Amino acid sequence: MAEALSYRPRAGEIPTEPGVYRFRDGQSRVLYVGKAKNLRARLSNYFAPLPSLHERTRRMVTTATSVEWTVVANEFEALQLEFTWIKEFNPPFNVQFRDDKTYPYLAVTLGDEVPRVLVTRNRKITDARYFGPYTKVWAIRETLDLMLKAFPMRSCSDGVYKRAQQTGRPCLLGDIGRCAAPCVGRVSVEQHRGIADDFVAFMAGNDTRYIAELEIEMRAAAEKQDYETAARLRDSMQALQTVLEKTAIVLSDAVDADVFGIADDELAAAVQQFIVRGGRIRGVRSWVVDKELDVSEGDLVETVLHNAYEDDAAPPREVLVPVLPDDSAELELWLTARRQDVEGSSKGRVTLKTAQRGDKAALAQTVSNNAKNALILYKTRRSSDFVARSQALTDLQEALGMPEAPLRMECYDVSHLSGTNIVASMVVFEDGLPRKDQYRRFSIPESTDDTDSIYQVLRRRLAYLAPSVGDDPEPVGQDGQAASELDITQTGTPKKFAYPPNLLLVDGGQPQVEAAQRALVDSGVTGIQLAGIAKRLEEIWLPDSEYPVILPRNSEALFVVQRIRDEAHRFAITYQRAKRKRDIASVLSEIPGVGESRVKELLKHFGSVAKLRTAEPAQIQEVRGVGPALAQTIHDRLRAP
Repeated sequence: MAEALSYRPRAGEIPTEPGVYRFRDGQSRVLYVGKAKNLRARLSNYFAPLPSLHERTRRMVTTATSVEWTVVANEFEALQLEFTWIKEFNPPFNVQFRDDKTYPYLAVTLGDEVPRVLVTRNRKITDARYFGPYTKVWAIRETLDLMLKAFPMRSCSDGVYKRAQQTGRPCLLGDIGRCAAPCVGRVSVEQHRGIADDFVAFMAGNDTRYIAELEIEMRAAAEKQDYETAARLRDSMQALQTVLEKTAIVLSDAVDADVFGIADDELAAAVQQFIVRGGRIRGVRSWVVDKELDVSEGDLVETVLHNAYEDDAAPPREVLVPVLPDDSAELELWLTARRQDVEGSSKGRVTLKTAQRGDKAALAQTVSNNAKNALILYKTRRSSDFVARSQALTDLQEALGMPEAPLRMECYDVSHLSGTNIVASMVVFEDGLPRKDQYRRFSIPESTDDTDSIYQVLRRRLAYLAPSVGDDPEPVGQDGQAASELDITQTGTPKKFAYPPNLLLVDGGQPQVEAAQRALVDSGVTGIQLAGIAKRLEEIWLPDSEYPVILPRNSEALFVVQRIRDEAHRFAITYQRAKRKRDIASVLSEIPGVGESRVKELLKHFGSVAKLRTAEPAQIQEVRGVGPALAQTIHDRLRAP
């Protein structure tokens, strides 16, 4: 199969300098863009023997018909060129961003003679200072309304401003004190610019200084018995305090940082960005990316940062990420250049780092948890889309060569702890959605390995689909439910466990599929499509097939298969943990003097079975209701071989 890559260049033709490479297909479409410190070393990885390649890398190089490269002076230039080409060509095998919406910003048009503050999604206003992004328009408008009480700068459109100049009458905002009304000369243009500069400084993080100054001015006005001015200053101070209360205080006032959290699986990654300015969370941004090739977390971080700062967004002085990419030094140079381009200053180097301890680490964990929740929400919403589910089942039918769509799918997974407490799970999806009332759990008394466990479980399950239904005496089903209870009612109507699936999936590769195939043959059941899904590479293995079926990385079909596999894994793990807990509880309950309440106290005190097993008698005696003699008995019983 290596001969299929006829476009492979000779090793001596590829330079060893840094550079950027592009794979193209027969129509000259760019399939993938990558960078390398050493082009020859990197490209040689793509032209390794095909069976040794990652499945999706193999699909990319076999789809391509040519490769080209551009040599640059250093890794920093390679990074810049890679970003430029990814943005220009949008290659299908690079990470695909699904965030097609724009976020609202608070902008101050400092380039205007009379600066204006506005809420906008346009990031290309000349000489404007941006704050955000914000996730909700109403939140930013509420903040602006409070800010105008303290900093009454212009917020009206150019048309309204010119009309006020011509008529000599200010708009409503000028009448109610939310605008200093430079349009009618209540303040000079220079005075208004000073208000705008204070507005920008406050939003940039210098907030506590303004509140302190307002308080001093308020007290001074009160001492002079200028109560009208004191009341106005009091209202301004309260408005600013309300703004600060709406932004969480998480770090010291001097901290300006963007904190990124990433949660990913084999198919997608959810990104959360917390924008911290002046120690407070000023904005939150989230988006989802589709992963085509199996990229490392460091490469994913690099792509996320490119997406976050490519559109005139200025990086702060500090960027916190989950892991540092291999070329973090070059990435820092690129971020610094972006900051200088946007801010128009040569000062302010950007530092890229991971949070190790303290408040920053706690915030980074919060951002990571938000990313995990966002990934779960994304997958849940995706699975609830009826059109997407229908397309997924159709695509799965075509990919596996099935005569009809797999309207009912069953997936099996085996779980154990070092060969003990072996259990298996069966989960059911109908029309692409889980049917939890039809889930089943299996206990496996003895097994040689996972393939043997798969064979045993499927023999027990398929017994209910064979002509001699109910002959198998083994109990099967949830919580040891008897076979007769799961088979056929007296009226002849088949119960849920007797419904045959269109597609039977096992968690694993070729060995597990072969074991499942033996179970199908030995049971005499026909008409069921069998397949296995391998965890790491997301390959679909069919019986008697030398190569797996590779579904498109961002396809709905692969998403459904992955989801049912993950559900089977979760259900098996839950049952296995419950069995382990019951095992230790049963051992303790056999000890004279240890009842159900003392078992609960022991497990509650130590928190885990492992800690209880390693505890000394003196430590066990600390549990309420356990004396010295009983503590020694518990210790000896748990340590007994």
